[in-house]
Amino acid sequence: MNPCRIGIAGFGRIGAEHAQWISRSQRIKPVAAADITPARRDLARQSGVAVHETFDALISDNQIDAILIATPTAFHHAQATAALQAGKHVMVEKPMAMNLAEAREMLAAAKAAGRVLSVFHNRRWDIDFLAVRSAIASGIFGKVFNIESRLGQYASCVGPAATEYRPNWRNEAAFGGGGLLDWGSHFLDQIQQLMLPAKPVRVFAQLRGNVWTHDTDDFARVVIDFDNGAVALVEINTTTTKPLPRWHIDGKNGSADSPFSLEFDAQKWAELDFTPLDGQTRRLPAGGAGLSETDIWQQFASAIAGIGNPAVLPESVLPTMALLDAARQSSHLGQAVTPVS
Repeated sequence: MNPCRIGIAGFGRIGAEHAQWISRSQRIKPVAAADITPARRDLARQSGVAVHETFDALISDNQIDAILIATPTAFHHAQATAALQAGKHVMVEKPMAMNLAEAREMLAAAKAAGRVLSVFHNRRWDIDFLAVRSAIASGIFGKVFNIESRLGQYASCVGPAATEYRPNWRNEAAFGGGGLLDWGSHFLDQIQQLMLPAKPVRVFAQLRGNVWTHDTDDFARVVIDFDNGAVALVEINTTTTKPLPRWHIDGKNGSADSPFSLEFDAQKWAELDFTPLDGQTRRLPAGGAGLSETDIWQQFASAIAGIGNPAVLPESVLPTMALLDAARQSSHLGQAVTPVS
């Protein structure tokens, strides 16, 4: 079987990382890239792929089977839709789109074109998330009342962005910036997956731009009530010098938490210490290995070949998009809201 040929829209930091992940498999191959920045096009050439100056030229390339949308979030909807209508399969970086309505339109475009659409929610297989999921499934907590998921640092979420094209776009609302859509889209997606089959019934959020931006949020706190009585909290706080635990879970039989790592070490995040009612704290076992980024790409290629589904079905991301929408609406109104089901 010939390898699935991937074109990359946006060869910034994450686009370049995808090229490396794709190159580790014989079943998929990065063959082309498009970027409006000459320096990033040069980097793509050095990576051994053909280069297009425009997105339209990329999706018109007959040598490409599928397109990765790795541009700023505000471009995801229009570019993914255009690629699907051009007959390409599409993998889109998280968050899927700016809002739920755009995400639904992308899904409709994929169905109309008969093409595979997936979203790169790779953190569904992070070792810390798998450890938490495994611990809850084991029943060690009994009935779970509360789950808290946090990122804390005193540094902008922009991080090590490519400097050649608008390196501060993650702090600009018009481009889809802010901690909620950045790390928050991953963490809300994890919570949504973790709580299934329970469904969210209320969302209350506080989004603030305190230090790194006044255009969008560098502090995001989202509290969710679920229909089984449990509550969850997701907090992205890039304005703290004292990060709180990465995970904290409370249940009828005890509580657990794991430390935050400023190096973003998921192995450290997975060090889940459980304290039962007798007060004797012990380390819980890891949750096993998940899919690597290359595995996710290989499953996407298999789906294109008609073998199974992609690792992330786009339908499964719609509830995450509904939570993101509800969080922004709640913060704007200053009150709890009901997410769209």
